[in-house]
Amino acid sequence: MQTILITGGLGFIGANFIPYFLQNNKEYKVVNLDLLTYAGDIENLKELENNDRYIFVKGDICDRNLVEKLFQTYDFSNVIHFAAESHVDNSIKNPDAFVKTNVFGTFTLLDVARNHWMHSPNSYKEDFKESRFHHISTDEVYGTLGDEGLFTEETPYAPNSPYSASKASSDFMVRSYFHTYGMNVVTTNCSNNYGPKQHDEKLIPTIIRKVISGENIPIYGDGKNIRDWLYVLDHCKGIDLVFKKGISGETYNVGGKNERNNLYIANTICEILDKIYPKENSYKAQISFVKDRPGHDFRYAIDASKLENELGWKADENFESGILKTIQWYIKKYT
Repeated sequence: MQTILITGGLGFIGANFIPYFLQNNKEYKVVNLDLLTYAGDIENLKELENNDRYIFVKGDICDRNLVEKLFQTYDFSNVIHFAAESHVDNSIKNPDAFVKTNVFGTFTLLDVARNHWMHSPNSYKEDFKESRFHHISTDEVYGTLGDEGLFTEETPYAPNSPYSASKASSDFMVRSYFHTYGMNVVTTNCSNNYGPKQHDEKLIPTIIRKVISGENIPIYGDGKNIRDWLYVLDHCKGIDLVFKKGISGETYNVGGKNERNNLYIANTICEILDKIYPKENSYKAQISFVKDRPGHDFRYAIDASKLENELGWKADENFESGILKTIQWYIKKYT
């Protein structure tokens, strides 16, 4: 049985991915390395606490001694790297943490994996000829779009926040290990995820939580900023597919083809809750507009046709089906 290192597995996407991966890949054990910062929650994987193919290790991806010790102990055949600081507002207030974790942490993992798997550039050790490093990234590295157009894998990088700049840097570090050392790497860049287990500070959980608690629902600016929304389980299926079948050195965009602006999202959530969790007046009365954040990108939208055409992926959920599942999950959490 192979053992894979998954970093950041107690965060939103990782905590959805690990149960999916274990269910669909019986030949693997998973070691989940997570520092349990504000973004991680031990409760996110409570369902795995008695699973003998799952091991949790609390620790920092920047701690080279720890990462080397884990590679020596578990002899990892592969790495899927989720761990990252990811909240744009926090990156504006505290950019140094984003550079440390996203850039230096990614470098540490890459370098330890390279030394464990390879003799020298372009020469893998016999037991690790199929070993792969899969880096999880974001569409925010591409910057912002106008009213038209889509991000493709060929779109030039143009990050606009300390968060997206740190993720762009980590993407380039991964790319360099392919071109310099011949390391087997793949990168996936995804659009905005939503679904169960997302951190309370993110847009959709915030809207649902504020609606239920009767507080004002804060919407930046005029609410017209557009994102391409991807249901988290669809993203997990795409990651699994790229991990198994993606071409080494390649990047694959994962997007939901569900462009919605923030005001539409807030109104839709209010309308659904008006039906399934009604009160005297519509929840829409709680929507309020707040000062826009600095450098707020106007629009993101991903062209996922490379992943669809070359590897056969497709999203199973549209926004309307996915948001209903998401709301039902959060009602249980918040009430």
